[in-house]
Amino acid sequence: MAKKSPDEVHPVKAFGWAASDPSGHLSPFSFSRRATGEEDVRFKVLYCGICHSDLHCIKNEWGFSTYPLLPGHEIAGEVTEVGSKVTKVKPGDKVGVGCLVGACHSCENCTADLENHCPQVIQTYNSIDVDGTMTYGGYSDHMVARERYIVRFPENMPLDAGAPLLCAGITVYSPMKYYGLSEPGMHIAVVGLGGLGHVAVKFAKAFGARVTVVSTSPKKEEEALKRLGADSFLVSTNMDQLKKEQFTLDGIIDTVSAVHPLLPLLGLLKANGKLILVGAPEKPLELPAFSVIMGRKTVAGSNIGGMKETQEMIDFAAKHNITADIEIIKADYLNTAMERLAKGDVRYRFVIDIANSVADIYRETTQRK
Repeated sequence: MAKKSPDEVHPVKAFGWAASDPSGHLSPFSFSRRATGEEDVRFKVLYCGICHSDLHCIKNEWGFSTYPLLPGHEIAGEVTEVGSKVTKVKPGDKVGVGCLVGACHSCENCTADLENHCPQVIQTYNSIDVDGTMTYGGYSDHMVARERYIVRFPENMPLDAGAPLLCAGITVYSPMKYYGLSEPGMHIAVVGLGGLGHVAVKFAKAFGARVTVVSTSPKKEEEALKRLGADSFLVSTNMDQLKKEQFTLDGIIDTVSAVHPLLPLLGLLKANGKLILVGAPEKPLELPAFSVIMGRKTVAGSNIGGMKETQEMIDFAAKHNITADIEIIKADYLNTAMERLAKGDVRYRFVIDIANSVADIYRETTQRK
């Protein structure tokens, strides 16, 4: 039997933008999504954030990309249809989908609301769904997901600036909560002032922490202190600055996705301090064991959060008026945006205006006819 094309696999036609090879070039892509099941929520995608993971994946920099690859896991929109067993949302509601669309729902992690750590977790894109078909992400006109993986957006949370929180927000919120860094009065450093870092500063301040931003770029000092509200700023290559701040931090959220030295950061921690890695460099980092042993310090990692905690994060963000700082683009700018993202040339998250991008495509097609 001939293999079905992506637009023939499921009954509901869909449209988006996908990469066909490791060049990472994104182009219009016709595919299909499943019919709405009894536990499913279908929604019109209005906005989708561009995560640095999307860039890694379209270029296969982590080595496990399957093409065609349609990225996007910071997806926000409006419900259009719900299955018969859906209870928490209805048509017209504002919702989102983050990094996950499935898991086994029976393992120890799933029963503890940690679907993100399930051995059978299903990612929103570049993953195999329960029916054996490929998952496609949010650079598309609509989305369907099981109710368990739908995040409700509070009324005061804007969809465009709220969408990036579904990845960037939970990525920094979860480790602050788990590792005890959400207690008021903590002194926390955020390393890297990009898509993750700027959101981390906002959450840490909302938790009542004293926040230091650590960056390779002295140019970001004014931005960190005056606009984002950080309390202090360190240049990571200025050894004199770092030496003065040794043994002052309770914890560090390291958002950097490039290879960088950990030794200077470990020196900033108090005894029992925690260095939490949430960035994902392509190559291994060097771990200086002596610096971890002295002071009983912890080097740990964190990968997003479960669905219960993701909803908690969005609700907390809405209560404290936390959103991402975004630059809205249309899909015809996608490849340029990816080039800029690779250079760190964005403050601080690109968000695709999906609805108007789809409308543009429809108008062009109609005019050609």
